Formats: sequence, structure tokens, C-alpha cells
Amino acid sequence: MNIVKSTHRFEEWLGRHTTLVQADLRLKHQRMAEAPFPFLRATFYRWMQIWPEICPDLAKAPRVLAVGDLHVENFGTWRDVEGRLVWGINDFDEAAILPCTLDLVRLATSAMFAIAAGHLALKPKDACASILEGYKECLVRGGQPFVLEENNAWLRQIATGVLRDPVHFWRKMDGLPKVRGEVPVSAREALEHLMPENSLNYRTVRRAAGLGSLGHVRVVAIALCRGAKIAREAKALVPSSVYWASGDDGPSEIMYQAIISRAVRDPDPFVQLRGRWIVRRLSPHCSRIELTVLPTDRDELRLLSAMGWETGNIHLGSVDACKYIRRHLSRLKPSWLYTAAKSMEEAVAGDWRTWKKSAGS
Repeated sequence: MNIVKSTHRFEEWLGRHTTLVQADLRLKHQRMAEAPFPFLRATFYRWMQIWPEICPDLAKAPRVLAVGDLHVENFGTWRDVEGRLVWGINDFDEAAILPCTLDLVRLATSAMFAIAAGHLALKPKDACASILEGYKECLVRGGQPFVLEENNAWLRQIATGVLRDPVHFWRKMDGLPKVRGEVPVSAREALEHLMPENSLNYRTVRRAAGLGSLGHVRVVAIALCRGAKIAREAKALVPSSVYWASGDDGPSEIMYQAIISRAVRDPDPFVQLRGRWIVRRLSPHCSRIELTVLPTDRDELRLLSAMGWETGNIHLGSVDACKYIRRHLSRLKPSWLYTAAKSMEEAVAGDWRTWKKSAGS
């Protein structure tokens, strides 16, 4: 099955689980044709088809509650319950029980595409080594979240350099189109649950964001609260595409809340699973960080090591798996991550070329 047929079948499956926004789905298809990196971000379902064939030995690694759709732009900042700035992984739409090696290989593969696109000035082997080094150190030390206060000053400088200007942020939010038709009752209830006051009047707009979930319904509520604007977003979730790839068409658990609850984490109190909606606060300080807007004077190897460490923070949520993971990693060749990521990079690039040719025909 090639990528075109795979995408068609996946979207048929997706449409049986949620209402799809067809305009956003067409935009997703266009973005997929632009370059290998956005293609990788948009096609986790395809990754789950080809991964066991290309990395059969790694697919037998100890299983953990994993991110699944992990990549170098699946990291951002949020405020914890104390108001402190925190950095870490910020999207768990595809969370599922998976081999621990999958998150690492996908993260390393995304770094290779970022290097090829000029977003990282590193050698691929060095990037893979830094990711693995951070991951292993996290497992040894028992993990620790990245709170950007008195510690992690180097990371705070990177993260705060991309915090969006409030004026620009709210101008962009105000420009979002109104929701056409009725907002689903379940989405409205989820949004209102996250509001700071029960009596706030709000307007609802639609937002297209991300790539993996582009096509899912997103509803944003914007209100004036105590003299300034606030925003809450509800995004429709479906079971991980891991289930689609395995041929499971029945009801499957959404693992979003489970993974953020179990991980070594300083959580965002405004991220909650409400039924089939993931709701969160939107603000200039709570956002995904894109590589293209990072400061130029950054320590990229240290940043990738931190990404590896944060991956370890997530996997440590599967408490009993740690010793088995360390034992498994000790048996692998030193270059295993680079070798696997290189193989997946070639496979994904081949799929991208097929998709691009199909999109242009």
C-alpha cells in the first residue's frame, strides 16, 4: 500500500471517529507536499505502518506509554499552577502503548529532516548521540521536569526569546473566523469548564493549527476577563492512529490524560481531557516552539539532549519499564539510533516524493 492509498484509508477511518473539517484537510494535504519535515509531522499513521517493517528489532523493545507522534517541534512552554514557566512536550494526541525506541527514533528522524532543511546546524550523528545521551541520563537520575525559574537559565533564554508579543498574539486571535453553525454542546461544556468565571460572555472562532491533527474540529472561546482577553481551545480527539495501523476499528481509549498524569511532569493545570475534547488555555506564554523562530545563538546539542531527557520523563510514567529499558539499550550497538533514524528518514522521504508527485498530477 503506497502513501496515497494509505492516507485515503486512514482518513476514511478518521471520519468514522470524528467530524472532519474538509478545508483544513485540504490544507493538510498541501502542507504535506511542501517538504519532508512537515510531511513527517502530518503522517504518523503512515509511520506506524512502515516502522515495524524497517526497524523490526527495535519494534521488540520494552513497551511504555509513549508520545508516538514525537518530533523536534512538539515542544513548547506553559505556566504551572504556581505561575512558573515550564518547557516540555506539549502534544499527546497519539499517545499509546509502544516500544520505547519508537519515540527516540522518530525524534531523531525529525532532527535529521530539520538539519537537511537548515533549521539545525548539526551533524546527524551528533544530533542522535545528544538525544540518546539525554534520554539515558534521565532514566539513571529518575527524571526531572524543566521548570524555567532559578534553574535551566540557558533553556529559559531560548524559550522566552520566542514568547509571542501579546499585541500581535491577540491581533491574530481576533482575526480568526467565526464558527459556522452550532458549536457542539460537548465542546461548549468543555470550554466553559475551563473558564475562570461562570458568567463570562465569550465568542467562538475556529482555528487551524498543527499538522497531525489538522482537519479535526478546533473551537476557541475568546472572552474579556478583568480588563484583558483570555482564550480557551477545545480540540476534538480520536483514538491514536496506532489502532488504525494495527487494524483495530473498535472503540479504543484516548490516552492523553493518562500520559500527562503519569509522567515525571510539572503539568499545565489548563490542559484537560473532557470527553473527546482536549481543552487548554491559549496565551502568548503557552505555545508550541518552532525551530525557525529560535534564537540563533543557541546550544543545539544541549537542546536536543534536553528533548531526549524530556522523552525519558514521559517514559518514566511506565514505572516498571525503566530497568528493562536500560537493560535493552545496553545491548544495542552504539550507533543504533543513527542507523534506525537514517533508515526511517529514507523511507519517509520516499513516501514524500510519491505524495508530492501525486499532489502535482
